[in-house]
Amino acid sequence: MNDPSFDAPIIDLQSDQYFMGEALRQAQRAYRAEEVPVGAVIVNEGHIIGRAFNQVEQLKDATAHAEMLALTQAESALGDWRLNECDLYVTKEPCPMCAGAIVHCRIRRVIFGCRDEKGGAAGGFINLLQTENLNHRCELTSGVRGDESLYLLKQFFAEARAKSVARRQTD
Repeated sequence: MNDPSFDAPIIDLQSDQYFMGEALRQAQRAYRAEEVPVGAVIVNEGHIIGRAFNQVEQLKDATAHAEMLALTQAESALGDWRLNECDLYVTKEPCPMCAGAIVHCRIRRVIFGCRDEKGGAAGGFINLLQTENLNHRCELTSGVRGDESLYLLKQFFAEARAKSVARRQTD
């Protein structure tokens, strides 16, 4: 056959869609654990070297965001805090805390699902990842599987509100 699409792989294991799917799996784990459903993976040379989901409630640690936990795993995997050849996939735009850590670790590229207009630090209300006076700037790609990411968050918070109302009614 001379059709070039015939030889194309069915699943592109190097694509943003694929790796964001892995981050979404982490977000679903957070959802099941009753954590805010955000997931992150860090990729180096086509391999996932860090994966995590929000664990703030579980660990009783305000810094246990998916990005922070994945950064720590990736640093351990590479034996270095510099992650300048790595890409971070996260289901929601990073907050200022995570953005600061991402810049300091020198992540090459940040790919995220949905924006956070109120608290996002990759263009939502501020863009720390590309601030000119910092020592590093990340390449950004937004909106990758954003509808799925946003759906999980909306579903989570709708259920949390419903549980809160139910508790108030029984008290």
